[in-house]
Amino acid sequence: MAAPVVVFFYGGSWDSGSKADYRFVGGALAARGFVTIIPDYRVYPEVRFPDFLDDCAAAFAWAGANAGRFGGSDRIVLMGHSAGAYNAAMLALDPSYLARARAPRPVAMVGIAGPYDFLPLVDPELKIIFGQPPTPPGTQPINHVDGGNPPMLLLAGASDTTVLPRNTTRLAARIAAAGGVVDSKIYPGIDHKEIIGAMGAPFRFLAPTLKDSASFIAAHASVGPKSA
Repeated sequence: MAAPVVVFFYGGSWDSGSKADYRFVGGALAARGFVTIIPDYRVYPEVRFPDFLDDCAAAFAWAGANAGRFGGSDRIVLMGHSAGAYNAAMLALDPSYLARARAPRPVAMVGIAGPYDFLPLVDPELKIIFGQPPTPPGTQPINHVDGGNPPMLLLAGASDTTVLPRNTTRLAARIAAAGGVVDSKIYPGIDHKEIIGAMGAPFRFLAPTLKDSASFIAAHASVGPKSA
């Protein structure tokens, strides 16, 4: 049987990051039966919004065309942490990016500690990346909610001061109000790094990030998860 596919986008404030640093995420998901693809994408100062989103859409299109070579099915899930969760949410909520890339529609999306509603911008670099004030409202995932999104799982840590958990609660509330399918969980006492670090074997006691993500992915990809 072909396995469900996860395309995971890492974070790094859209100015850093490397897929090499997230092998532990790929390994954790692969151990639960998911073909996992972690692409690199261009970041600032090489590019600005929306170029990194077009890169992510192109990577998702590649996954749709090539996952079968690795035993993957046509049921592909978007997933990301921090800035990567923003990227995944934008692709899930604004279908224009995937359409331009001729990519398939994702069956679900998992966002971990994502910034989804962060205007007005304060950080000088982010103002450059997303456009000087007034920053276009279209840069915010929350402003693309129409209720037609694929099922979404939004996770955040209650102690996250890098990306405040209100990003998660606000997006979840907006999707639910629009009639979309969404589930959200806020982990008590967990911060921005711990929530993704908990995907790794030594730190899974911190939060059920992997368990919750794997169960959600399996439910929407019609494959039962393996036990932790």
